[in-house]
Amino acid sequence: MASPLTQSTGRRKRAVARVRFRPGTGTITINGRAFDNYFTSPTHRQLVTEPLRLTDTEITYDIEATIEGGGVAGQAGSLRLGIARSLIELDETLRPALKAAGLLTRDSRKKESKKYGLKKARKAPQYSKR
Repeated sequence: MASPLTQSTGRRKRAVARVRFRPGTGTITINGRAFDNYFTSPTHRQLVTEPLRLTDTEITYDIEATIEGGGVAGQAGSLRLGIARSLIELDETLRPALKAAGLLTRDSRKKESKKYGLKKARKAPQYSKR
């Protein structure tokens, strides 16, 4: 297998995606599984491929990714950021288009921690007067 052209990391919530680009025909492999098999929702597939569609590089590179942690939405967001960062490493002229679309900004929102005496971060037990 050819060595990757570039490697980058994307993060969202608790999900971490490591993305490797190789020259190829546009196949995306995630954790050894096919892209359509891994992300069954069309919304998540569209979210992940957004940087490729925006830069017209859908069939230029083969993408291999390993994703750990988080849920499906967080994994899709982390993969999208990783793909956008890799595209910039390969071609710096794509940066203005990706930046204008907001694809280079890491979404730093995470789950708020639980507080003692409460059921969740902010949900309190039901108040009983008597």
